[in-house]
Amino acid sequence: MNQEWILCQEQQRVRILTLNRPEVRNALSNDCLEQLVQQLELADADNDTGAIVITGSQRCFAAGADLKELQQQNVATAMTDRRPQLWQRLNNISKPLIAAVNGYALGAGCELALACDLVICGENARFGLPEITLGLMPGAGGTQRLIRSVGKALAYQMVLTGEAIDAHRALEAGLVSEVCTDALTLERAVQIAQRISEFSPLALRAAKAALKTAQETSLSQGLLAERQHFVTLAGTTDRQEGITAFLEKRKPTFKGF
Repeated sequence: MNQEWILCQEQQRVRILTLNRPEVRNALSNDCLEQLVQQLELADADNDTGAIVITGSQRCFAAGADLKELQQQNVATAMTDRRPQLWQRLNNISKPLIAAVNGYALGAGCELALACDLVICGENARFGLPEITLGLMPGAGGTQRLIRSVGKALAYQMVLTGEAIDAHRALEAGLVSEVCTDALTLERAVQIAQRISEFSPLALRAAKAALKTAQETSLSQGLLAERQHFVTLAGTTDRQEGITAFLEKRKPTFKGF
């Protein structure tokens, strides 16, 4: 993997990861996905990084998986493919992930956006899972995360027709958090990430874990997990600092312990 398919930069405690395969509209090949996951794990382990933004170009976030790789697959190679492990590692990232989407987020690109915690998109954004048009179906969480994000009716329509939706339909359906002018998408995503990065990393990790539990389990299990995280935070210095700073009318200084 000599190519630099993921560009990295830091901006005030925010790690910005940019997909960089313009010749194939940022298609997520196995090697590209592995580079992305490696960079995410480095950011996750970095105490100076509070939140992570994933973005593409102004014209395309990511247009899907690498079809040349899929064309060579059979049942045996699909069963031993490393992609499921890579997606699971991505799902294990504990810090807040924000997708800044301009242009097409299709197939694996849409699944990548769905795997993030927040999605900020430009007015030119298009989200879709067109695998059905190729004799395939989504295989990296698309069917599961989409229906949890937008509900049964729209999820079935998108998956079974392969048709994409625009930015404003995505906002109405709950797939994205905000729609911006195309030129401001990344700036807005970084702005939100910087605000998030001001808070206690322990509280952020706990809140994200509780929210994920809510998506994946029953209400009773979610309430139990939420309470456990809440109780755990009671023993942290950051919690005491946050409350004390509020009472003293000053900005808190969180240390991460």
